[in-house]
Amino acid sequence: MSGVRLLAAATTPSLRRAVFGGDDDDLDEGGLRAALALCDPDGPADLGGRGDLWVCAPSQAALQTARALGHDDPVVEKALADPGYGTWSGLGLGDVAGTDPDGLQTWLSDPGAAPHGGESLTAVRQRAGAWLDSQREQRTVAVAHPVVIRAALTHALGLPDAAVWQLDVAPLSLIRLTHRTSRWHVSFPPAG
Repeated sequence: MSGVRLLAAATTPSLRRAVFGGDDDDLDEGGLRAALALCDPDGPADLGGRGDLWVCAPSQAALQTARALGHDDPVVEKALADPGYGTWSGLGLGDVAGTDPDGLQTWLSDPGAAPHGGESLTAVRQRAGAWLDSQREQRTVAVAHPVVIRAALTHALGLPDAAVWQLDVAPLSLIRLTHRTSRWHVSFPPAG
């Protein structure tokens, strides 16, 4: 049985402002403090054992989150990268809503669409899902942008691509998955 923990990276200024492709920002002060608080040995986080493999998306936010949690040299995994947002990169959600409302609506309603010329959410799900499936025999903690965590979770549960919008993943959310009986299972540990 494997144990994969999906950890959403801590907040950055771009994430707080809903900027497309803003995952290369440094963590903001609140995000860094929140990540450091997870290191508290009396805290509720179940971040796995010391022998677990730590991997992270190739972004400052993911790397700095892992480092704040005491893992200075995580394996950088391109399959966990934030989506490529093409012409929307660096723009806020409000900016895109004002300049390309039809494209935004298409993107929000059709996970296979990429009106920005970048990567569709279906493509993100496929690459994140393929990576997740490669971890079936591993004990891994993976740090990535919340949308990538949503895509991986959608894959793990066998949900339709559009379900990515039905899952809310806040920064520093921790989702524990196990692989047994030929499928992924989501584990909800007790509080406290």
